[in-house]
Amino acid sequence: MIYIHVPFCRSFCTYCGFYSEICRQDDGSYGRYADAILREAEDRKEELSQHATDSPCTLYIGGGTPSVLPLSVLRRIVEGIRSLVPEEASRWEEFTVELNPDDVLRGGPAYLAGLKGLGVTRVSMGIQSFDDGVLRWMNRRHDSRQAEQAFRLLRSSGFGDISIDLIFGYGSDGLEESVARAVGLFPEHISAYQLSVEEGSALEEMVQKGLFREAEPELCRQQYDFLCRSLADAGYEHYEISNFALPGHRAVHNSGYWRHCRYVGLGPGAHSFDGMRKRSWNEPVSGELRTGGEELSDMDLAQERLMLGLRTSDGVDPSLVAQDAAYSRMLGCGALVRTDEGRIRIPESRFFVSDDIIAELTPAHPDAPLPHQSRSYGYAPSL
Repeated sequence: MIYIHVPFCRSFCTYCGFYSEICRQDDGSYGRYADAILREAEDRKEELSQHATDSPCTLYIGGGTPSVLPLSVLRRIVEGIRSLVPEEASRWEEFTVELNPDDVLRGGPAYLAGLKGLGVTRVSMGIQSFDDGVLRWMNRRHDSRQAEQAFRLLRSSGFGDISIDLIFGYGSDGLEESVARAVGLFPEHISAYQLSVEEGSALEEMVQKGLFREAEPELCRQQYDFLCRSLADAGYEHYEISNFALPGHRAVHNSGYWRHCRYVGLGPGAHSFDGMRKRSWNEPVSGELRTGGEELSDMDLAQERLMLGLRTSDGVDPSLVAQDAAYSRMLGCGALVRTDEGRIRIPESRFFVSDDIIAELTPAHPDAPLPHQSRSYGYAPSL
């Protein structure tokens, strides 16, 4: 799995706390960024080459807003990465690019044909809401009509695997219409996230100044339950706390993160994990890119595998969970259930409080060495 972080946006969304830079026109920044990505990729060629033995074998370009990059710059990056990995690894099982609706409309059919020509198999479009008032408050650059136009243009350009993002938990009563319009488009995948106050975001400043008040937990719970019911009725599988897919359209790349697979992250806001113990990250500081890292302990690894697995409808093998009083209590009250395959999962009705459930569980034998994890698994990601 390879993740590339594109740190450019035309404007900042109210809620966003990810590292990004405003770039309204190409002043040479895009070319310098491509140079830096390819230098980093060359320096990490050995890691990228091991990508050939991994499953899933995926490429994900996220941001920021990757769709602000000129197609020529994106092509240079993708072709550069292809040149550094074995040929079999460049035929990615899934190749996703994140897009904004306004960029899709600005680029038009020629831009989308270019993405297809690069081998993009899946696109993820940040719509967030179909309520124009909410979109203005979020400082999004599109309205609901443009979002629908962009989606239909993607469809007519041959994209058969489209994911869209929605946000809930902002106190508006317009969620029902947004969900209805999203379902009406019938994308293969929908990601739905609760609005949160991120450090460094404009929303954090609004909260500090008393200009915004977070929605009450009960309202967020009601909106989440509505999303779950509505998408289930429309045929979507709720396979991860925030993610819904039509059958056969789970996100391959993101599912690799939840299975604790190895991934290589390139770019200023990207993280990497070697599939065993080492996590590393890039951090831009005063115009320079610094790297950091940590070695995960047995306890860290056990806790992460438990936490990530329990985010999903597949759940975890019971051997990952300590068979203690908390575990028995959770099974008894229905906070945990056994699947037909004998695994342990959190039922959808308790997904909203999954953090509390996971916090009460202890990994099995956290002090004992864990089995060495294979690099064959028959997302920087910016986390």
